[in-house]
Amino acid sequence: MERYEVKLSGSGGQGLILAGMILAEAAALYDGKNAVQTQSYGPESRGGSSSSIVIISNQDIDYPKATKVDVLLALTQESVNKYAGDIKDGGILIVDEETVKDIPAGKYKIYKLPVIATARTQVGKVIVANIVALGLIAGLIELVSIDAIKKALFTRIPKGTEELNFRALEAGINLAKEAHLTVDPNLECISY
Repeated sequence: MERYEVKLSGSGGQGLILAGMILAEAAALYDGKNAVQTQSYGPESRGGSSSSIVIISNQDIDYPKATKVDVLLALTQESVNKYAGDIKDGGILIVDEETVKDIPAGKYKIYKLPVIATARTQVGKVIVANIVALGLIAGLIELVSIDAIKKALFTRIPKGTEELNFRALEAGINLAKEAHLTVDPNLECISY
């Protein structure tokens, strides 16, 4: 793996910057890869657009910004509209089926999945949709080990929320497993 780029995007307050930090730390501290994480967000503390970019490589990372994204997670319509053009041909677009209705055309595999609904119904708190998304990405791309993500997650979450966050991570991993089962190689869009 020379360079793998993941962009997590949505609105401020969804915790996607934290999810990106956890992914980068898991890769670098626990899986022994090189990783860098950058972020951008609007001036609003909540509701404005935000994104986190994680670059992972077995080699030195000489440029910390995204060039062509391998995986884009979009939890809002605004974020998919803004960033879908950044996905490289053959890449992956993961969107929340509840909040994203229109998917721009592109040469990428699309996963339209219930990220936010999974956090709400299976875990019981929408606030952990970012951790569900992290588990989903870990399960779909298998770039960073689940064990490494659990270790990094444990160091970043507030004391007393471990069970909730680990349930959210497992829910995301299970969502990825279910998505793999529904994949038809002849289809461009995968819905669950």
